[in-house]
Amino acid sequence: MDASQIKIVGVGSLGCAWAIQSFNSCKGLAQLLLVDADENLGHSFNQDQICILGNANSGAGNASLPPLAEQRMRSMDKSMFEKFEDVEIVIIIAALGGGTGSGAAPEIARQAKSTGSIVLSIACMPFEFQNSRLNLAKSAFEKLDKFSDVCIELSAERLAKQENLRGNTWTENASWVESLVDGLVRTLMDMGLINLDLMDLKTIVCKDGLSTMLVGYGDNQKPKEILESALIAPLAQFDVKGAKGCLLQIDGGTDMTISQVDELANMFTKALDEDAQVILGARITPELTGKLRVVCVLSGIQT
Repeated sequence: MDASQIKIVGVGSLGCAWAIQSFNSCKGLAQLLLVDADENLGHSFNQDQICILGNANSGAGNASLPPLAEQRMRSMDKSMFEKFEDVEIVIIIAALGGGTGSGAAPEIARQAKSTGSIVLSIACMPFEFQNSRLNLAKSAFEKLDKFSDVCIELSAERLAKQENLRGNTWTENASWVESLVDGLVRTLMDMGLINLDLMDLKTIVCKDGLSTMLVGYGDNQKPKEILESALIAPLAQFDVKGAKGCLLQIDGGTDMTISQVDELANMFTKALDEDAQVILGARITPELTGKLRVVCVLSGIQT
């Protein structure tokens, strides 16, 4: 694969901010598309990377009107088809509950899916006290999930709490999202000791049932803490036990050992269905000396 085959799509101001952060972390391993980005975010990107819904000169947004954003996105079907035509993987990042994210993100997923792309969506839900936005978000999530191979439901409460503990402003710096996207892109683009490729990903995401993705990071001498860091992901309540498929990528520094890979893989797959299909990849990443990072795609999860 090459960078032209992976596209990171940010939808709305928050989604675009996180997409830019993830894109910069990937260092040229993917393409970027910003849909209705805030002017302050999109000014340094070229026209091919920007998609404005509606009249760019009027400044009219989509307010809390998902149908309007969906209609505007649908009217761009032809131009979007060209943007996704040769893309193998589309990673959509959006916050649901407003007009743009709730309306445009599911339509973008539909358009990307129609070209044959694998669609991986990361959707941040509103805070629990935002009742009207939460109702919009739940409806939008169902539509987004319908057209996504994997659709991750992020909890704003959990994400904000985690980032605040790291000293970050969660709306500007979602390190969990960045780490997940960066790890996934590198899994498919960089050579490893045990390689994973597009067909491996397709094999896993095609399992019947719900799907999700996890990312864990920590000291290479403390594998249990790495597992725990993955399981406290800022996701909505979700039980991953009994999953039928698992794609597992383990990255470590030049000091990473086979026994560490084996121990961590066993810990991550222990809760899976006994007949689950597990596909493992491992790669040396020099800057991770003393550390391990795990990216995990789980599928076939039964409710």
